[in-house]
Amino acid sequence: MKKLISLTVSATLVLSSLSLTVGTSGFKLTGIDVVSAASETEVPLKESAPSKTTTPSKTTTPSKSTTTPSKSTTPSKTTTKTPSKTTAPTTTPTKPTKTTTTPAKSTTKPAATPAKTTTPVVKQAESPYADGVYVTYGNAYSKGTEGAKVTIKDGKVAALELLRTSPKLIDRDVRNNYSGLWNAYETMRTNLLGKTQEEVAKVDVVSGATRSSEGWKLSVDRAFQRALKEKPKEVTYFAGEHMGVDPEGKYMVFVTFDATKRTAVKVYPLDANGNAVEEANLTEEQSASAKAIAAELLAKGTDAVSPKGQEAEFKAAVKAYWDAEQNAKVNNDSKYIDGFYSAYGAARDKGVERADVYIRNGKLVDVKLYRLGSNLIDRGDTAYADVVKANAPMTAKLLANGSYLANYSDDVDAIAGATESSHSWNLAVERAFEKALKAPGKAKYFEGTFAGVDNLSQLLVLADIKADQVSNVNVNLFGADGKLIAADKLTEEQKALVAQLNEGLTQKGANMTPIVCQEGLSLAARAAFADLLNNASKTQGAYKDGTYTAYGDAYDKGTNRADVTLRNGVIVGLKLYRVGVNMVDRGASAYADVIRAIPILTRDMLFAGTREQAAKVDVVTGATSSSTALKAAVENAYKKAEITESYKTAYINGIFAGINKDKSVYVMVTVQNNIPFKMEVFYLDASGKIKTEDQLSADEKTVKTEIETPTTEGSLHKYGYRPAAFGETDGVKAVSAQVIDAVKNALENAGR
Repeated sequence: MKKLISLTVSATLVLSSLSLTVGTSGFKLTGIDVVSAASETEVPLKESAPSKTTTPSKTTTPSKSTTTPSKSTTPSKTTTKTPSKTTAPTTTPTKPTKTTTTPAKSTTKPAATPAKTTTPVVKQAESPYADGVYVTYGNAYSKGTEGAKVTIKDGKVAALELLRTSPKLIDRDVRNNYSGLWNAYETMRTNLLGKTQEEVAKVDVVSGATRSSEGWKLSVDRAFQRALKEKPKEVTYFAGEHMGVDPEGKYMVFVTFDATKRTAVKVYPLDANGNAVEEANLTEEQSASAKAIAAELLAKGTDAVSPKGQEAEFKAAVKAYWDAEQNAKVNNDSKYIDGFYSAYGAARDKGVERADVYIRNGKLVDVKLYRLGSNLIDRGDTAYADVVKANAPMTAKLLANGSYLANYSDDVDAIAGATESSHSWNLAVERAFEKALKAPGKAKYFEGTFAGVDNLSQLLVLADIKADQVSNVNVNLFGADGKLIAADKLTEEQKALVAQLNEGLTQKGANMTPIVCQEGLSLAARAAFADLLNNASKTQGAYKDGTYTAYGDAYDKGTNRADVTLRNGVIVGLKLYRVGVNMVDRGASAYADVIRAIPILTRDMLFAGTREQAAKVDVVTGATSSSTALKAAVENAYKKAEITESYKTAYINGIFAGINKDKSVYVMVTVQNNIPFKMEVFYLDASGKIKTEDQLSADEKTVKTEIETPTTEGSLHKYGYRPAAFGETDGVKAVSAQVIDAVKNALENAGR
């Protein structure tokens, strides 16, 4: 049979090897083990049903001894070989041969048999703490608060993620925290891991991050208190000041509690960036409203009553108060684990919706909605106009509700012109909440119709899942234009292939036997099916879906860039560039070996698929340094996509480039131990080339010297943290502003 879609290289696709049990309405899914197929060579498959095993041969029964203790009888050993038949033959044991030699009598009395000692079984005391994941916060202040996501097991900290939140109580990027925290995260995490509640209190704080260190220790201590199986009856709240924010981000409310009641309330409006508006910057109307709301909340809490005309403001403030109270409760009974979750809605051949959400105390505090095309890649503004328009109002509706819409109605809740997408977005949010459950159900997969696409976007697989069983598998082929080929446009050969793929996936899923002469598309079908199962899984993956731009090491002629699109941790889109000192793609003007290497590396890393396999891709001969830098850029993209970092760092190690807005300054920042410590400045002429020393003005030289003055090895560069323009003359100030703009851009490129 001719190949319908030819492949110029062997297809290296990411597959999930599945243990499958065939059922009448589909097959039941029992587990996923991720593997990688490195070529079109058939991957060893797990059988859908266990193969028959031969019956083991019966063991020979040892003959009884007829000798007295004073006589020695040595039985002759009999070895029976088991034939390769399923029915084992019966073997007759040989009789032992008696020995007639009588041993000499001994006059020595045998030693007395020592008395048996029994080791007492010590029953381990039951831990007073319930195993689980607990998210708790320290005492709040206007810039946010410290928090901790603590896994407690057997009375100790088994896993730990330290948080430093923004005022909206979402974990802030490390580089946006003060520099004293950059090294404190890992030190405190290391010192707190494996500790009991009593040992946590004895952990030393990190110099330069005393307040945050104490906040993290308090957060972990509170996690232990919340984990107690029997909590003190006289304690309702963690004593201290606690913060809450409404899902819409209108108000930040501080509530001070003692062990049993609230004792003080402060209310602050939030600006468009989610930061608290300081009292000094409030209008008279805002100040009066905040004081009135605070007084009512102090008196009545969540039962606060709004004056006429202020219902919306009071409603938001009450939600923020409720949030603060939940953070303060020792016995927080939320069904969900706080954090980031992503899920898909209802799939069909034209695409699917996705929702990325943050959940806190069982409430939605942030959500981003996406419309994916049939290739399952975000369409952005290229989606249908009505769907693009519906995104913002649907986001607002979900945030106002603080959750998915439990009783969703197309007539009431859908956004006009985007009914189908509105429903699918709501379903995606609902599924994200289910992923966050502390006590998930037994099912591994959501129910409904799900889609999967291989990482080369050759075909789309749709299937229904119910009770962890898959049915109605439907394969769709993509044409050369990247669009699905309509069923009535398929050739007879293509129809036959689709029928074979449907049958193979229906019977064995990702264990499907490759079709002869169609091995490439067969592997693609298996990869797409594995993608489908990941999209349907109730377990949150390790990476956020999306496109990430990252860079490899820079030098005085430019750098290397990778735009990496990930889905379920798999590379599904990749563009590699060699950029000049103006940070613009050099295209055909790059070195010939680099031009040759880029398509080879793009192909190989796409086929590799995963982070681990991409790291193993060979460099291209003649372009070793660029190949290494481009591979590093892909690795850095993965670092940016991590949902939970095993450790938190502000910056990625390496040399990163940045350019100012008018492309007149090129800066390289060297990061070691995750801290920027060295900077180099280059000025560009109108053609984008680096100026020579004799072309620089006195002001340019002054700024260059200031920026490039070395700091102590390994210490933070003086412009590596919140850099600002400097200078005593207008000329130096103007130049330094341009250079600092480039420095900020380089730091952003280096940031996780």
